[in-house]
Amino acid sequence: QVQLVESGGGLVQPGGSVRLSCTASGATFSIKAMGWYRQAPGKEREMVAVIATDGFTTYADSVKGRFTVSRDNAKNTVDLQMDSLKPEDTAVYYCNAQVGPYSHLMAVWGQGTQVSVSS
Repeated sequence: QVQLVESGGGLVQPGGSVRLSCTASGATFSIKAMGWYRQAPGKEREMVAVIATDGFTTYADSVKGRFTVSRDNAKNTVDLQMDSLKPEDTAVYYCNAQVGPYSHLMAVWGQGTQVSVSS
């Protein structure tokens, strides 16, 4: 079993910055990719940024150049640095980990943390 706990988030003005952190515990040896997803009111959950165990990153087009995902495999953490925030970035942000063998990966989710961008 893997558990994910997020921290960070809150209310920030447009153009501001926020850093989200996520710490994994439990069977962390089974974790493969980690990342962040978000869900805005009335919308489906969408991928924001994903980072593989080797550091390869993938970003949603809407956040490229503004968000940076990083991970510390020794500490079992994944962070999301969010800069130049826009009102449309307002959403609940969820930490995600892909766990298990590559032949049978399962998704584990954190509880979510709210990020609100408003003046």
